[in-house]
Amino acid sequence: MTAQPILLDVRDLKVHLRVGPVLVKAIDGVDFQVRHGECVGIVGESGSGKSTMARAVTRLMPNVAIGELSGDLKFEGRDILAMPDRELRSLRRGRGFSMIFQDPLGYLNPTQRIGRQIEEALSRDDAAGSDKARVHALLDEVGLPDPVNLARRYPHELSGGQRQRVMIAIALASGPQLLFADEPTTALDATVQLQVLQTLYRLHRERNMAMAIITHDLGVVAELCDRVYVMRGGKVIETADTVSLFEAPRHDYSRRLIELSARHHNQEARA
Repeated sequence: MTAQPILLDVRDLKVHLRVGPVLVKAIDGVDFQVRHGECVGIVGESGSGKSTMARAVTRLMPNVAIGELSGDLKFEGRDILAMPDRELRSLRRGRGFSMIFQDPLGYLNPTQRIGRQIEEALSRDDAAGSDKARVHALLDEVGLPDPVNLARRYPHELSGGQRQRVMIAIALASGPQLLFADEPTTALDATVQLQVLQTLYRLHRERNMAMAIITHDLGVVAELCDRVYVMRGGKVIETADTVSLFEAPRHDYSRRLIELSARHHNQEARA
């Protein structure tokens, strides 16, 4: 099978943060690629740099003191770091990239109805139907029943799984070619986690949308991803297709992550 063209090409990414007098090398020379329609896993323990990498690539860095942010970051050949804010906003609002965060309550506006929040994220490149109809279609697409009623509700009136699906709908509203999902099921129980992951995988396939899943759970990677990047201490220490990583990990750290994940899932199965 012929490989799809590269959508996102990251070379020698460095993100150094200032914490008081200390310079922390959160990301220290990372190479990373995602092809059109591909699902890539970014795995590692807490503090490995995986979320920081995704935020740097999408230029959604939190309010921290940055000592250095550098590298060659190209999305469809366009230089992400050199983009002016207006071009970057256009990329996020029209067939560029989007991101799902792990804490819906931290990102949904508690004073605004769900439908309104999705409307604000809609791509202006797509004139198909009214905004309300497009919102209802998105809620239906992410598996939420009775979208007309749900669009009128506020975040606190929804369950954790429903809020996470709303976050997915917001991320999809711009019609992204690449979706970053940062620990998208962390706060959910096992049954709801599975449902949300199945929804993400279905959307990835139906839309032929590239996806980068950031997780510490190798079980998620085994189910969804084509390739895997293993991160530790701000560096990529191993990259492989998913089957090769699980069958013959080259790095002891990768092997340990696989063993820990298998143990965790076995414990869940016995519970």
